Amino acid sequence: MAVANRLNRVVALIYRLPAAWRTPLLSRLFGSQVKLAGTARVRVHEMTRRQATLSIANRRPVQNHIKGVHAAAMALLAESATGFLVGMNMPDNKLLLIKSLKVDYLKRVVGGLTAVASLTAEQIAAMAQQDRGEVLVAVTVTDDSGQQPITCEMLWAWISKKP
Repeated sequence: MAVANRLNRVVALIYRLPAAWRTPLLSRLFGSQVKLAGTARVRVHEMTRRQATLSIANRRPVQNHIKGVHAAAMALLAESATGFLVGMNMPDNKLLLIKSLKVDYLKRVVGGLTAVASLTAEQIAAMAQQDRGEVLVAVTVTDDSGQQPITCEMLWAWISKKP
């Protein structure tokens, strides 16, 4: 059971525009709401209720001392992909919060990073039906070489906005 909310209505409007406009507009929308993601220039390439694809380029402002994407920027990318995706499915009368995040750094990053987060139909239904709950969102982060330099677990929770 999909629930319409303000975010997915705006995203649906963006998807009615020419394809070349989607990534810039989705990225600007996201960056205007999540300031750190905007500062780091996180790019939103795909946003549906089931999947989100975001990326971050290996640019000087987000680099570490060995010229790779900084560990905090990697976590930001994974958290952004999962949070934006959960936000697409969260009814407007509920408050969304990250409950925990776990990131294991496995290897050095080659180039930029792409995160793909996904939700199951059962997870989406739970968000629509339950006043409070939590969801562990699957996310895969790969670098420009196609390798996974990190593995992540992002646990999101929600509660009703009503007292």
